[in-house]
Amino acid sequence: MQPAFAAIAHATTSDAPVLITGPTGIGKSLAARVIHLHSRRHAGPFVTLSCASLPENLLESEVFGHEKGAFTGALATKAGHIERAAGGTLFLDEIGELSPALQVKLLRFVEEKVFSRVGGREDLKVDLRIIAATNQDLAQAAAEKRFREDLLYRLRVLEVHLPPLRERLSDIPGLCSYLLASVAGDRKLAVSEEALSVLLRHDWPGNVRELRNVIEHAAAVCTGPLILPTHLPRDVVSSLRGRPPASSAGWMPRSTSGLRPGFVKG
Repeated sequence: MQPAFAAIAHATTSDAPVLITGPTGIGKSLAARVIHLHSRRHAGPFVTLSCASLPENLLESEVFGHEKGAFTGALATKAGHIERAAGGTLFLDEIGELSPALQVKLLRFVEEKVFSRVGGREDLKVDLRIIAATNQDLAQAAAEKRFREDLLYRLRVLEVHLPPLRERLSDIPGLCSYLLASVAGDRKLAVSEEALSVLLRHDWPGNVRELRNVIEHAAAVCTGPLILPTHLPRDVVSSLRGRPPASSAGWMPRSTSGLRPGFVKG
């Protein structure tokens, strides 16, 4: 994660557009919020929009706003996410899902900070910063003409790449401690060495989001102070058949006194 931390630090000192890449569930929205909170725009709004959550006709209105009468049901003028984010940061998640027509309109705004509402003729100017995120390979999408190459260049002035959890298993003990503290409430819960061994042998296709779900499940079914392998979801345990013990990776503590906070030797 050190290259990602360095890239985030650079992004906080700049006002340039940022593209955050990485698989689903890895924490791209959290990275975007961290960049905003430590930037010069921290006092401004942080507005989030998922580009995959709405059909194209509604997405255009959500991004750029619309004028009264622009379409059926447009009973009043509505400001879009761009206007709501004035002075702050607009976070566009899943940017690779934008249609070609919306890519053209967004490119104009990124380059000129000028846009018009749906059904409007007036050019509006807004000062904000754009942070975009995607789990797609946008360079490949551009080569296949599914994403505008010029828009990719404008969004990727700075890039933060978040690697999948399976490539940084040494982060799991610390992440578990953090997640336990947030889901256990007043209970004093710890993860046993055996349970941690199971977690370190899982592939984590859902990344940190999946790990949080696993920790929440374990905390809910555990009645004592110690999370054991039997408290972990069945699919996590069953996925380990035929895999070597995690202790062969060299990370396991050798004594109880050497355990990290939140972990207990079983």
